Amino acid sequence: MAEAEATAGRLSLYSYWRSSCSHRARIALNLKGVDYEYKVVNLLKGEQSDPEFVKLNPMKFVPALVDGDFVIGDSYAIVLYLEDKYPEPPLLPHDLQNKALNHQIASIVASGIQPLHNLTVLRFIDQKVGAGEGVLWTQQQIERGFTAIENLIQLKGCAGKYATGDEVLLADVFLAPQIYVAIERTKIDMSNYPTLARLHSEYMAHPAFVAALPGRQPDAPSSS
Repeated sequence: MAEAEATAGRLSLYSYWRSSCSHRARIALNLKGVDYEYKVVNLLKGEQSDPEFVKLNPMKFVPALVDGDFVIGDSYAIVLYLEDKYPEPPLLPHDLQNKALNHQIASIVASGIQPLHNLTVLRFIDQKVGAGEGVLWTQQQIERGFTAIENLIQLKGCAGKYATGDEVLLADVFLAPQIYVAIERTKIDMSNYPTLARLHSEYMAHPAFVAALPGRQPDAPSSS
């Protein structure tokens, strides 16, 4: 595992290709136009428990962003750090209500959906309940969260080209990976979420989002 210090002032992102949390950080870095070094942490091989990586993130999660001798081990904190360090283009609007809405949507994904079906949880469910039960659990958690977000966006009447307007903002950074997981891995019926399905099409046409896709990462299997 590499040392914590970033190379010659260049940011380093410790990432795993399938990690939706890492996916968020990659999108944010791409949107900000920040050059960074990609550091692979293979979760299936347990590299997150490597003593050198634990020094970077004691929680043993990816992503971790290294900026000089400073390390951030949480995707939400990483995105906000990038927002402060590289303010253009902005990921948070000036309007206070729209800013709060972006944080709310991002929090639903980051706190109310993704942690409930991460690798550790799914392994525990499959071991304690039965093989394959983790998939059903994942679908339930995603559908519950998507229903909330779909209703929230429709209720606020805020959706433009993207989730909360015509510019890519924080909500989109968090939504895109979660929608991708829902479609590509858990086969969620997106006809129940027409706004989110439309947003997915927009994300898949945006260069910064496309470059951050799991299959585009250096540690992705060639067949992905």
